[in-house]
Amino acid sequence: MKKRISIIFGLGMLLSIFSVPNISTAQDESGEERSIEDEVVYNILVDRYNNGRQAPSEQVDTDDPYTYNGGDIQGITDRLEDIEEAGFTSISISPIMENKEKSYHGYLVEDYFSVEEEFGDMDDLHTLIEEAHDKDIRVILEMDLHYVAETSPLVEEHSSWFEEVEEETVPATEWLDEAKAFDDSKQEVQEYIKKIADFWKEEADIDGYNIHGAEQMDTDFLTSLTEKWKKDNPEFYILATSLDEKEDMDDLQDIEAIDAVSNIDMLEAFNDTLTKPDQPISDLYETWESSDNDKSLLYVDTITTPRFSNNFADHGRTAETTWDLALAYLYFTPGVPMIYQGSEIPMYGPGYPENQYLADFTSSNPDLEDQFSKMAAVRDEFAPLRKGDIELLDSDEGFSLFKRSYEGEDVYVGINNDDESRVIDIDGLGEDVQLKGLLQDDTVRQQENGKLSVGLERESQEVYIVEKDQGFNWIFIGFVAGVLLLFVVGVIGLKVKQNKREKNAEK
Repeated sequence: MKKRISIIFGLGMLLSIFSVPNISTAQDESGEERSIEDEVVYNILVDRYNNGRQAPSEQVDTDDPYTYNGGDIQGITDRLEDIEEAGFTSISISPIMENKEKSYHGYLVEDYFSVEEEFGDMDDLHTLIEEAHDKDIRVILEMDLHYVAETSPLVEEHSSWFEEVEEETVPATEWLDEAKAFDDSKQEVQEYIKKIADFWKEEADIDGYNIHGAEQMDTDFLTSLTEKWKKDNPEFYILATSLDEKEDMDDLQDIEAIDAVSNIDMLEAFNDTLTKPDQPISDLYETWESSDNDKSLLYVDTITTPRFSNNFADHGRTAETTWDLALAYLYFTPGVPMIYQGSEIPMYGPGYPENQYLADFTSSNPDLEDQFSKMAAVRDEFAPLRKGDIELLDSDEGFSLFKRSYEGEDVYVGINNDDESRVIDIDGLGEDVQLKGLLQDDTVRQQENGKLSVGLERESQEVYIVEKDQGFNWIFIGFVAGVLLLFVVGVIGLKVKQNKREKNAEK
């Protein structure tokens, strides 16, 4: 028995020595500073994420989706390691200012200069930011600078600062019925909003603002406000997100200081294309190309929309397959990906309030979590996937093949949303080269005519790097074959000896 164990152990050691890693270790040597294109943003609704204090107040009722459910700032800090392992490089946390009673979402602010006690205190925020920075995770604070709770002392003290809210509501924005709107065309209002923004930047050492309902603000004022933030700190991130994912965000693209703007056209396209098979991936590219895409903030769902996982489950698609396809497009084509909390579990919900339920980490899917991590790792490893130009090389039904290029390096991305395997031929890569797959460990070699036939199985994706074609490593193959042969012979020999011993024992 000991001899057999030695043979098996030796074989394992030899194979491990000669094994080849699945993912290339090529480094991004551009030396550029980290920018918004390098981020994968995890969008957190604080009250519905994780309870870190385990001490619910009178406002907390986990059975009532219209009040606080107990999530807090400490709960985010407690899960930073999981956030890091999933590959998220930034977190955007919902407004944490003191709010009207039961306003768990944070949009009915009563005091802009205090932390809502249901979420914790300023020390909790400092701890979150410090520990996030230790993990190289940036913290972006969502700010609603246009609306205030009608119960705020500001409304009584400065009634001339406010207007009635005229926006139509959807179920997730019915809080607007209890809000007043700042008239930010007035100088005194602008000065007050500047004080709010300066306070949180200075007090909390945050890395950026996510301006909620940015399209509702006065454009000239928003331009001057964001320009000041960028002048103070060029590395300060500024995101602009919509009130209810139905508003026109085009004007915000022209504000130079804003780093990323919600691409609402792409939100719709993602759900039209990826929630069911056989829809062409090229539809996503055409939507992106026709939109104001220079600063695209890309996502598949938010707190005001049905959950993406719910949408594709309605069409019988699995979480692993569909999220793989979605992440491939979100992570490997131009734009800043933003993932709504719980997507990696995954969480479901046909609409409000189900789409805002408290994250259920006990129902996590380890395979899906690994997919998020792996996709993010590939994105982080290769600069062309984050910053490069994109070219749609060709499409075959639901299969599209893209080329990303950056500073002389090319990476190819294939996404097949078809229910059949598809093949696309490409050429012009030069002589004696091959494509090496990073996700499925696939290798595409040149044919005699110089073309490469890139094939993908149904509902799958792959990222390819270009490398010199080394051909088959016959020395290595022969060595492994020889070791395997010796192993088989050794096992047979042991078996023969064992049979002889058994026969002698019977005599």
